[in-house]
Amino acid sequence: MLKDQQVGAVLPAQDIARARAYYSEKLGLEPENPDDDDNLQYRCGDGTGFFVYQTSNAGTAKNTQMGWTVSDVRATVQELRGKGVKFEDYDFPGLKTEDGIATMPDGSAAAWFLDSEGNILSINQTG
Repeated sequence: MLKDQQVGAVLPAQDIARARAYYSEKLGLEPENPDDDDNLQYRCGDGTGFFVYQTSNAGTAKNTQMGWTVSDVRATVQELRGKGVKFEDYDFPGLKTEDGIATMPDGSAAAWFLDSEGNILSINQTG
């Protein structure tokens, strides 16, 4: 039933105006509902999208909440850094980033960053 349906993420924001500015200025995304002041709906590639809503619970998750799949993670990281996005460095068993990018044994790669609300987002490239 659900396996053939599109899926999207839902992200919390303590300050919806700050989140709107971050997604616009840093990630180049504009909401589909620009007149709303308590939630934001974004569309991305292949009909996918995500929803941002205002809540005091934002920034409390310690896991990746959403990610984009790109063809070249290094180029995407470089472009986003040019817009002021700061990538995280991790050193866990089985996962270590170098210059913000983790390369997996199968050739895939990933990089993580925090949005303005403390949500952990990722950029991913398959191997």
